[in-house]
Amino acid sequence: MVGVEHKRDGVGKNRTLIFAYYVTGHGFGHATRVVEVARHLINAGHIVHVVTGAPDFVFTTEIQSPNLFIRKVLLDCGAVQADALTVDRLASLEKYSETAVVPRDSILVTEVEWLNSIKADLVVSDVVPVACRAAADAGIRSVCVSNFSWDFIYSEYVMAAGNHHRKIVWQIAEDYSHCEFLIRLPGYCPMPAFRDAIDVPLVVRRLHKSRKEVREELGIGEDVKVVILNFGGQPSGWKLEERYLPSGWLCLVAANILQETAVGKSYASDRLSGARRLRDAIVLGYQLQRVPGRDLFIPEWYANAENELNLSTGSPKSEANERTALMELSDEDLMIVHGNIYGLSDTRNFLKRLAGLDAFNDSIKNAEKRQMRERKAAAGLFNWEEDIYVTRAPGRLDVMGGIADYSGSLVLQMPIREACHVAVQRNDPYKHRLWKHALARQQAKGQGPTPVLQIVSYGSELSNRGPTFDMDLSDFLDDGKPLSYEKARKYFARDPAQKWAAYVAGTILVLMTELGVQFKDSISMLVSSAVPEGKGVSSSAAIEVASMTAIAAAHGLDISPRELALLCQKVENHIVGAPCGVMDQMTSACGEANKLLAMVCQPAEVLGLVEIPTHIRFWGIDSGIRHSVGGTDYGSVRVGAFMGQKMIQSTASTRLSESLSSALNGATLDEVEEDGIELLETEASLDYLCNLAPHRYEALYSNVLPESILGEAFLDKYTDHNDDVTVIDPKCTYGVRASTRHPIYENFRVKAFKALLTSTSSDEQLTALGELLYQCHYSYSACGLGSDGTDRLVQLVQEMHHRKRPKSEDGTLYGAKITGGGSGGTVCVVGRNCLLSSQHILEIQRKYKAATGYLPFIFEGSSPGAGKFGYLKVRRRISTN
Repeated sequence: MVGVEHKRDGVGKNRTLIFAYYVTGHGFGHATRVVEVARHLINAGHIVHVVTGAPDFVFTTEIQSPNLFIRKVLLDCGAVQADALTVDRLASLEKYSETAVVPRDSILVTEVEWLNSIKADLVVSDVVPVACRAAADAGIRSVCVSNFSWDFIYSEYVMAAGNHHRKIVWQIAEDYSHCEFLIRLPGYCPMPAFRDAIDVPLVVRRLHKSRKEVREELGIGEDVKVVILNFGGQPSGWKLEERYLPSGWLCLVAANILQETAVGKSYASDRLSGARRLRDAIVLGYQLQRVPGRDLFIPEWYANAENELNLSTGSPKSEANERTALMELSDEDLMIVHGNIYGLSDTRNFLKRLAGLDAFNDSIKNAEKRQMRERKAAAGLFNWEEDIYVTRAPGRLDVMGGIADYSGSLVLQMPIREACHVAVQRNDPYKHRLWKHALARQQAKGQGPTPVLQIVSYGSELSNRGPTFDMDLSDFLDDGKPLSYEKARKYFARDPAQKWAAYVAGTILVLMTELGVQFKDSISMLVSSAVPEGKGVSSSAAIEVASMTAIAAAHGLDISPRELALLCQKVENHIVGAPCGVMDQMTSACGEANKLLAMVCQPAEVLGLVEIPTHIRFWGIDSGIRHSVGGTDYGSVRVGAFMGQKMIQSTASTRLSESLSSALNGATLDEVEEDGIELLETEASLDYLCNLAPHRYEALYSNVLPESILGEAFLDKYTDHNDDVTVIDPKCTYGVRASTRHPIYENFRVKAFKALLTSTSSDEQLTALGELLYQCHYSYSACGLGSDGTDRLVQLVQEMHHRKRPKSEDGTLYGAKITGGGSGGTVCVVGRNCLLSSQHILEIQRKYKAATGYLPFIFEGSSPGAGKFGYLKVRRRISTN
């Protein structure tokens, strides 16, 4: 765990990891142990957040580092003791119930929010039970470090206390089951709640004084033999009588005075004799040893009982314990023969649904009836004798760049936590199980089985679309050649309820057209997306990337993430008919968790991944106003930008001709070079609008461009705007100046934003980042891509930003902007990575609901792109019964 260089995500650079370290409230032994581990982690360059009820000095006296953060929260109470060796069992159970059981729901909500706010990489627990469950709910891995667990300790208390609070033990065991593994320390007792254990040597606090220094301080000569007993919380005023010691030995008791001060307790010294305390300590130590036949007894009711939380300790199909059940279910029913789920809880959930498809029962609960059609269709979708390929692609949060991508801008995009999963299976047409209408269609053609595509889309009822789509793959052929994109677009537009299939099935036609792939087998596809539609976070790109990745994996196609993203853009541009740039697909395919993908869209040059500094965080807040890149406003602004580029080229060409003509007519060289011959030559053939510097735009072109122009007037003068994914309507008036100015300045803003991310951490840094977001937002509005909802959200962020606060309190939120294609959708917010910032985001959410009646969805967290995830190949485990 310590002294190791951490290399993550294949980048090859050391990354600062963030640990959330939970410490039980039982005594200082746990805290001092944590100090030593935390010290090594921090010395290795990482950040440690300690969640504890212990006083700060326990940690700060050993660790003086800005990478240590202490959060004072007590999430379990340990044992209630009269002294170090006397436990009040019933009081302990009642205190734990009061501390951790009654407020459990609010604890989980708070801890998940906090873990997300600090972007924790790993939760370490010594040994707070609820920390493991909170980590699982937050989608973060967790590890425990201990030589005992509270379920085992409390099981003995329950028996001694007359079986009161039995629920506590089962709940604790269930919480621990979410832990990935246990780092087990010497002197351990049985801990059956943990699946795997790694044994390590004793972890102790480092020495500060030598043996000689200690003896000199205590006034003990080198010839005296000493036994030191240290029981936390005990007074130092008693001594062990000489008659209980070997001849020549001296006994000292090192009382933990600091603990007395911290907890405010004063223990009487005459309750039990020193001899009685010593005998009790010896008995306790003997019982805890792992001597064969000497293990402490595990009560039968604890090991075998059905618990009272509706969890079955022996059943892997418990509905209440979905994550634990899912791990066991996937192990038993589905075997992953290729790939890694990377601890992603949404992937585990998808595999669980996949494993249970053929267990569909018509007697569904009323709450699930709306999903009945899609579940019925999915139940018979796959042949369980063949492999299934599973892929995952996330949506994206447009941090900077937005609509400037189609003009060649630098963009910074973050893959979000929400993602689309696709399962694909290919089958011989003779073995493929067809739906009744598909079978009837083939029979009507009077031919044998031919390749068929069948798709089931989960969540269809919520989006007013058909849950299924099927077609003969021969429909993608026109006289033996791939169907044209124009004909394909009309094919999918025939039925509005099934137009969604263009995003999925369109990937097959693009592979046929661009790579010459031939599909001779039938294909079954299950699509399940958690990326909300119409919120400006690229739900369509996630579906396209996940679908094409799955199709490629099932057919053994080796396509790089970058190439796959470009192919998916063709699906959206030419088959769906939405004139989007490539940043959405590129982020979904090439992005990595908790990093910004930096890309120059000319057409798609990935510069690399930009680490998000640990003190900075991004959120997305949905305005509730549906966004679509296929909308009129987005297309009009894009047309206006390409019109402006054509006008700039024309103006530069004219100026270049005039300059060259002046040179031929005897003008001096200095006069000719005033406009810069080389610059004019470049601008006359401007390949991307964003390659024009803002100062050149202001100096030469801003006053030349009209505010707007009628399509017919533009076509008469310039013939074409050189954009192959939009068409100019002669009767439509297009805004030109604002649409042209936006990408030129946005490219500059993104470059400045990227540079600022690597600058020294300060309030000025965050203020500058926020200002760039604000400028971008109002530039969108100037183009006509604003909306009342997104403007309201940005205004709420500004109010929070400028709210008066105590001088001692850091700022939280610093800026916000509309994202993606605009005209609604989601607002991106930048702020300080702290709990107070998250609280302010929730406050904005509440205020927006109060004003509009709509409760915004909040996007927080990140996940790997499809390229990083790869694919899973799964198959049904063959029963040996």
